[in-house]
Amino acid sequence: MIEEDLVSLVDRFNRHAQKNPAVHNEVKDLVRSIQVKFTDGECYHIELKDGMLSLPGGANGAKPEITITTDTKTFEGLVRKEIGPMKALVTRKLVIDASLEDKILLRRLF
Repeated sequence: MIEEDLVSLVDRFNRHAQKNPAVHNEVKDLVRSIQVKFTDGECYHIELKDGMLSLPGGANGAKPEITITTDTKTFEGLVRKEIGPMKALVTRKLVIDASLEDKILLRRLF
């Protein structure tokens, strides 16, 4: 279920970037390694390259520029919009380890 939700989010982002030139232009030259780590489960790796996100895969051993850490219950709540990202961040149920520039980028894109 978690992997399916991640694939759906990646697909939604890629379609959004393709339909919106401003979004595509914002990310087209960026290359980022993103790790989504579940404290009670798996760890997934996603690449941002050429304005698109790759499908989630297993950890590749490289140190990611962006690490998103949460538990499966919080992630499912975020996907279903039962909890907002700001509340999850404030309550430390969602932790984003990234440069300030990347945090601002994530906020604008999602």
